[in-house]
Amino acid sequence: MIKIAPSILSADFLKLEEEISSIETSSADMVHLDIMDGNFVPNITFGPMIIKQIRKITKLPFDAHLMIKNPVFFAPLFVEAGCDMITVHAETEIHLHRTLQFLKDLGVKTGISVNPHTSVDFLKYVGHMCDLFLIMSVNPGFGGQNYIKSATEKIKKVKEIREKYNFNYEISVDGGVNDKTVSEVIKAGGDIVVMGSYFFGKPPDERKELVSHIKNQLA
Repeated sequence: MIKIAPSILSADFLKLEEEISSIETSSADMVHLDIMDGNFVPNITFGPMIIKQIRKITKLPFDAHLMIKNPVFFAPLFVEAGCDMITVHAETEIHLHRTLQFLKDLGVKTGISVNPHTSVDFLKYVGHMCDLFLIMSVNPGFGGQNYIKSATEKIKKVKEIREKYNFNYEISVDGGVNDKTVSEVIKAGGDIVVMGSYFFGKPPDERKELVSHIKNQLA
C-alpha cells in the first residue's frame, strides 16, 4: 500500500493546527518536515521549537528531512522534539555509515536523501542501515517545483538495489508530485510520496478523497 507524507512546508502556518488535523482526517500516513538551514539549501524554514509544538497535537510519525549542514550536531534536538525518523543528505556526510549508526543509537529510524544529480551507487554499502531512501525529484530548497524526469530512472535503480541486496528500506519521492506525476512515481517503485502543494493546495474537505484516490486507485 502506498503511503502519503504531506509536507507542512506548503501548509498555512497561520492555521497550522488545523492543517495538521487535516493530515490525520485525510488518512495520510506521516508528516514530512522539511528542515532547511539557508546553507545547504537556499532557504530557511523551521526547527525543533515548531516540531515540539505540533508533536502535542498528533501521533502521526514525523520524518525530519534535514537539508542542513552538520546534521549530526542538530539531530538530537529533533529527536528530543519528537521526530520518529531523521533523514540526512548523503551530500553532507563524509562518513555516512558513522552518521547512520549515530542516528540509530538515538533510537530513531534512519533515512538517506540524495539530490537530483547524485548517483545512488553508494547505496549498496549502507542500504542495510537505513529505513528509508528519499529521492529528491526537484532541487531542494523550495516547494512548488516541477518534477525532474530523471528521478523516475533513479527510483527504479534504488528498487533494483533493494531487491539485489535484500535491503528493507522504503523508497520515498519528494518534489513535483501531483496528478500528472504521481502514477509515474508509484509505477517506478515509490513506496511513499511526499506531497506539498498537491495536498495543501486542495481545500481541507477534499484532501481525504485525494489520499484515497492515490492509495486505492493508483497503487
